[in-house]
Amino acid sequence: MKVKVSGMRIDKYLKDELDYSREVITKMLKEGKILVNGKEVKPSYKVKLEDDITIIGKYVTQTKVEAEKMPLNIVYEDDDLMVINKPSGQVVHPGSGNHEHTLVSGLLYHTQNLSHLEDEVRPGIVHRLDKDTSGLMLVAKSNKAHEILAEGFKNKTIHREYVALLSGVFPSGEALIDAPIGRDKNNYQKMCINPQGKKAITHLKVIKKYAKYTLVRLKLDTGRTHQIRVHMAYIGYPVFNDPVYNPKKGNEFGQFLHSEYLKFTHPITGEVLEFRVPLPSEFQSFLDKLEQE
Repeated sequence: MKVKVSGMRIDKYLKDELDYSREVITKMLKEGKILVNGKEVKPSYKVKLEDDITIIGKYVTQTKVEAEKMPLNIVYEDDDLMVINKPSGQVVHPGSGNHEHTLVSGLLYHTQNLSHLEDEVRPGIVHRLDKDTSGLMLVAKSNKAHEILAEGFKNKTIHREYVALLSGVFPSGEALIDAPIGRDKNNYQKMCINPQGKKAITHLKVIKKYAKYTLVRLKLDTGRTHQIRVHMAYIGYPVFNDPVYNPKKGNEFGQFLHSEYLKFTHPITGEVLEFRVPLPSEFQSFLDKLEQE
């Protein structure tokens, strides 16, 4: 949509233009769901005449998520938090096009004690994994735990490691990818390397090389949307089976990206906790096949 006025805060301007509250618009802006001239802006941004505003997808404004009985792979749980091993293919919380069978629905069936610092559709969610990324996720049960854990992610005191299978044989043993990430102007559902984007740093270390693939361990200094997937595609070795960033078709299983390791200090007790979960059976079976070949 083209802006017809000048000098008004964008959150206030869109409140009058859209069927959303100012609070929802602020969240949409912070999540990059609203772009001005193809770029993310803050809620305080003052619109200019003829600014081009793009709304990405349909934002979920429902105020209630229904609890749903489903199997949860709970690795750890106490009064303040949970550690979940999320399967590939499961959406974490309601969003555009995904309103049912989310992890949040399963969490609500399991317990009513979830933090509520975010919005109504994301109780307990401190961070997220992409739909087709499997592995360890932290869930907050108390608001105090949520606040401290969120700060931990911001200050990089929560240690996470991912395992991914890349298409192609990576030439060296390790690499540091330092490339800013922003929205793809040609496809707002995708991210891309963008000099005007947000700083993003990924550490790569090779675990094993196969004839046509490379198994790697990845550590993140930042947590940008699709960071690993975008960085791997950028260096020419995209995550195998990635439906968005890898043009080569694989199998029906999602992208071969797994959140394997998690280490953090308990926000309430101060105890250092660490967890490691095995690869999904589909992922491991594919590696076993590569070993035989």
